[in-house]
Amino acid sequence: MLRLRRLITQTLALAACFAMLAQPAAAQSILRDAETEALLQDMMDPLSEAAGLDAGQVDVVLVGDNSINAFVAGGQRVFVHSGLINAADTANEVQGVLAHELGHITGGHINRFSEGAGNATKITLVSALLAAAAAFAGGGEAAMGVLAAGQRAAIGSFLAFTRVQEASADAAGAEYLSKAGISGRGSLAFFGKLQALEFRRGIRPDDDMEFLRTHPLSGNRIARLRETYIVDPAWDTPNDPEIEARFTRVKAKLFGFLSTPARTLEFYPKHLTQIPARYARAYAYHKDAQIELALLEADALIAMEPQNPYFLELRGQILLESGRVEEALPSLRRASELTGYHPLIASMLGHALIATEDPAFYEEAESVLRAAVGRDRRNPFAWYQLGVVYGERGDTPRARLASAEQAILTGNPQGALFNAQAAEQALPHGSPDWIRAQDVALQARSQLEQLERRR
Repeated sequence: MLRLRRLITQTLALAACFAMLAQPAAAQSILRDAETEALLQDMMDPLSEAAGLDAGQVDVVLVGDNSINAFVAGGQRVFVHSGLINAADTANEVQGVLAHELGHITGGHINRFSEGAGNATKITLVSALLAAAAAFAGGGEAAMGVLAAGQRAAIGSFLAFTRVQEASADAAGAEYLSKAGISGRGSLAFFGKLQALEFRRGIRPDDDMEFLRTHPLSGNRIARLRETYIVDPAWDTPNDPEIEARFTRVKAKLFGFLSTPARTLEFYPKHLTQIPARYARAYAYHKDAQIELALLEADALIAMEPQNPYFLELRGQILLESGRVEEALPSLRRASELTGYHPLIASMLGHALIATEDPAFYEEAESVLRAAVGRDRRNPFAWYQLGVVYGERGDTPRARLASAEQAILTGNPQGALFNAQAAEQALPHGSPDWIRAQDVALQARSQLEQLERRR
């Protein structure tokens, strides 16, 4: 009977697991970079339009994770792991992944995910009830058989559901690449990389256990997609040279930012003088506190392209983070101007203006930061800096509101509620900021209620 109880417990735990899978994905480590986000958006927009959506309607979010993965998690957002960028040889390969993930969005797969998990949960729970009935009738061995069969059926149902979704997304992705005039060669090449990973894990093309996997085997996906791609008019379309050049830079930039300095210098040794290599080394030297070497690389980049805002941003960042704040201001101001005060670059400029500790710069800092959060409200760093400058200028109610905005974005609903209520009490009744404080308070209460329900 003890063995039967344990099996029932495992079965109920499996049901709980399927229910959890239907919940939104947990918060990830998001990487924000103006240049990278602009590139990924420019790679996604033609695909979105091919799918009948507007440009900019689907966002691409970069996740700081070394694994080769991409996913959608509610709404119209595609999350791409930095490890996937590093593994890809071309932007075209990444576009193949983006097209696939877009297929999940247009297919409503996130909304239907709970359907697959729910069906599996029902099978699991029914098998537990039937087993309990059999056990009470004196059939212990029969009960365990029912439970085991129920578990297998539930898992099989769920995995079959996910494989169908993946195959559907593959087909949709191929359609969107074709309509956008983008070759499917990159898509096949990336699946080839996944297949190589499967080989290293001991999975072979003739593996007859595909029914136990969430995704079809990469070899089978390649075989199906190749038939579609090779007859497509876009098959021989060359990759966009501008997009590919930008991708090479961004890939090197991320490598320098995320890898150890020693590894970066191994991959991008000093004798390489092209832009990607200098980009990567600048970050490596900066991480290694070799400021002068980092500045030499940044200055070499600016000499190659004097009006490139991202090179100017890099120079300003190196100076700012090494304590040379006032030296950073001209580069950051120019980078902000060239990008039309991109929220992320403007946030860094605002931070630098505050870091001077010179009240003469506070008005400019407030103006820059208000513009930044006006264009990108989901920027906790900008809200934090805006709260600082409000506090320095004696505007406590708006400092409280900015702190509430920052808290709600960083998973601190209790702090958000406390600051939003304080701001609401002190702000002019009926003003836009007063209304916003009420909105943040409502959002914080909702998050707190969700946390309480989970407990």
